[in-house]
Amino acid sequence: AFEIILKGEKMFERLEEVERRYEALSHLLSQPEVISKQEEFQKVAKEYSELGKVVDLYRRVKRLDEEIKESQHLLVSEEDEEMKRLAKEELNRLTEERGKMEEDLRVALLPKDPNDEKNILLEIRAGTGGDEAGLFASDLFRMYSKFAEKRGWRLEVLNRHYTGVGGFKEIIALFEGKGVYSRLKYESGVHRVQRVPTTESQGRIHTSTVTVAILPEAEEVDVQIDPNDLRIDIFRSSGPGGQSVNTTDSAVRITHLPTGMVVSCQDEKSQHKNKAKALKILRARLLERAKQEKQTEISGKRRIQVVTGQRSERIRTYNFPQGRVTDHRIGLTLYRLEGVLEGDLDEILNALTNHYQAEALKGQEPDSKSEARNPKSETNSNHRNTKPKTNG
Repeated sequence: AFEIILKGEKMFERLEEVERRYEALSHLLSQPEVISKQEEFQKVAKEYSELGKVVDLYRRVKRLDEEIKESQHLLVSEEDEEMKRLAKEELNRLTEERGKMEEDLRVALLPKDPNDEKNILLEIRAGTGGDEAGLFASDLFRMYSKFAEKRGWRLEVLNRHYTGVGGFKEIIALFEGKGVYSRLKYESGVHRVQRVPTTESQGRIHTSTVTVAILPEAEEVDVQIDPNDLRIDIFRSSGPGGQSVNTTDSAVRITHLPTGMVVSCQDEKSQHKNKAKALKILRARLLERAKQEKQTEISGKRRIQVVTGQRSERIRTYNFPQGRVTDHRIGLTLYRLEGVLEGDLDEILNALTNHYQAEALKGQEPDSKSEARNPKSETNSNHRNTKPKTNG
């Protein structure tokens, strides 16, 4: 137990500072001059709430330390063998609980992603596989829509381009709700599907890909766009749409001249609404570009969300013949494909969050020289199969 305390000495010095700040904020919240200023009060209340989770864990750890000391004292001073045995069992239980709680504290102290509480723009595009890729893009959008519905999030489609068979070449939607980005940020990448298309007469399994990008919503204060940097073109909408949508010049294409980014929207009958939606998409993409450039500067290598869409570049595979979903980054396999496609994503998302938190903790270790874990090495330990694996 004392070894655990010594190992976390620097962390506990920091936690003492956090606790002092928490108590200072508690005092501020009772001051009339703070209460009278709504904006300042909300800012203080938000910080107080965030620190409260950490302080609560810290105080529970300190209580455990006291209980551990009492059990250690009893183990040394007690002469009755039965009491010694009970004290040893209690000491083992408390030490194990304390170790887990210290790990929770380390996670709670990790730097917060400033985008975690933001809404997101979900972009889904058909990759390799023609019509089948477009149909699976539609399936994925339905999956995320179901997940959002279960969590009470609001969804608004900003733009979509249909394929001829009812799928999507591309669909972009805004998801609004509490902690949307923090929950879905690891979904970016190439999703691969393996199934027999309805048009396949020979019953052969086809492999197709769809790219997904999760972009934090950017407000005007986050990204300043000079109107002189924009070229705006108006054109007639095409494809399925509501009444009049295909007969008026309401579609909008915006080109951001400095970067060459092009965004078009045609879902609305109103030119002004299409322009507003296109600007929302453009701001999100510019914010993501700035974030990527910063990461490149820090790490020396670019990390991109959506790559080329080739079959080999995938984060997850959805195998219909086996009813299997495999996330290749963490080697997690689930044999309940139908449930996942109905929006039951929590087990996958929780596993991804735990994995990346563990990687962040490893990165904070002063003597850590290890790279990110090889997903292949984790396959056996992380499989959670609900039925025997089949060949193919």
